[in-house]
Amino acid sequence: MLAELKGLNEECGVFGIWGHPEAAQITYYGLHSLQHRGQEGTGIVVSDGNELKGRKGEGLVTEIFTADAMEDLQGVGAIGHVRYATAGGGGYENVQPLLFQSQSGGLALAHNGNLVNADALRNQLEAQGSIFQTSSDTEVLAHLIKRGGFSQLKDRVKNALPMLKGAYAFLIMTETEMMVALDPHGLRPLSLGRLGDAYVVASETCAFDIVGAEFVRDILPGELLVIDADGLHSEMYSMSSGTAICTMEYIYFSRPDSNIHGINVHAARKNLGKQLAKEVPIQADVVTGVPDSSISAAIGYAEESGIPYEMGLIKNRYVGRTFIQPSQSLREQGVKMKLSPVRGIVEGKRVIMVDDSIVRGTTSRRIVKMLKEAGATEVHVVISSPPIQNPCFYGIDTSTREELIASDHTVEEIRELIGADSLTFLSVEGMLEAIGHNEPGETRGQCLACFTGKYPTEIYPQAVPAGQKC
Repeated sequence: MLAELKGLNEECGVFGIWGHPEAAQITYYGLHSLQHRGQEGTGIVVSDGNELKGRKGEGLVTEIFTADAMEDLQGVGAIGHVRYATAGGGGYENVQPLLFQSQSGGLALAHNGNLVNADALRNQLEAQGSIFQTSSDTEVLAHLIKRGGFSQLKDRVKNALPMLKGAYAFLIMTETEMMVALDPHGLRPLSLGRLGDAYVVASETCAFDIVGAEFVRDILPGELLVIDADGLHSEMYSMSSGTAICTMEYIYFSRPDSNIHGINVHAARKNLGKQLAKEVPIQADVVTGVPDSSISAAIGYAEESGIPYEMGLIKNRYVGRTFIQPSQSLREQGVKMKLSPVRGIVEGKRVIMVDDSIVRGTTSRRIVKMLKEAGATEVHVVISSPPIQNPCFYGIDTSTREELIASDHTVEEIRELIGADSLTFLSVEGMLEAIGHNEPGETRGQCLACFTGKYPTEIYPQAVPAGQKC
């Protein structure tokens, strides 16, 4: 479903390249392909081998990086970031990459995820004299690195990373090297590619396709990569605690042309839809999906059920971002600006509406209402994931149970609230089977915390509700 409608948002996307004379330009295109992961702020820091220079701002990639801005960013290495700001976590100072200058040189950081012990570490560091410039948890790592006590940066980074708890995919850059680190559970996606002699790192493999890079492999949980003039060096800074990739990457966040741990996202979503059709046989005339992330699941449902797929809902591609909070009386009109039912398709029909998830339920209710106003005789809502009953503390902006309709309502109560003729969620077992991870264990290498309440890491009191993310 549309992120701006439902309030379920991934926090960030990162992209980095080392060893290419047009590093900034390639990073621009890489960030553009990751724009769906964050639309509130973006930045690029480049290294020409002698100094770090950066530009960032609040807005889209195309808004911040004009032709004139790109002229000033020349170098052979670059890291970039797109960001979604949670409440209280906005502001120019929090836009990444964060860039620090000291007598020993520059340091740039870009981060995807959320540190559940950030507040505790921040309090300790401030008690020891650290002065923070942002409210971002990413800055905690910079202070830990600076206080590391080792002469080599790699050793300071290796010493700092195990102090962090939660989800993190970090890109760290100095004038002479780029480092890449993934948390011991691999909660956020991160992949390595090659572009000629240059190495490329990105949150999603779709970025490699855009810039012409070749996928090499996924970054391993607990792995630290160092990329410099001598090539690539890999070592484990921590033993892997068992892979726990965020399941919502397959269901909602990632682009359908990305591959995560060898599984194509579009194919996984189609399989989720097919599994739904097996678990939920419904008599209906047409199947439709809520653009964009639910289209693949809707196609899968239609293929398995034999009920034709139709474009019963259209997304308006030309509705830009709005910084105006509409009054309650105008909220319904705002939804209609972004989504429109196709009356000629749904009128007089029994409609199966496939969606990826229900968070607060408000948007589902409005869409069901729109379909019925367009003449649908029945609207059956099927969800290609289990109910989201538990908050996420790893980089998704659902940090309290009060935000989640499924945390204190039964399926039947939710059905009544959204006005659907029926409502069914996919089972956890069916979801795991459809995605097809082959990792050992009952979670098959996926984080299921938002569905089951079983978190792969310790959750600190300060993280409830979660603090500033990314």
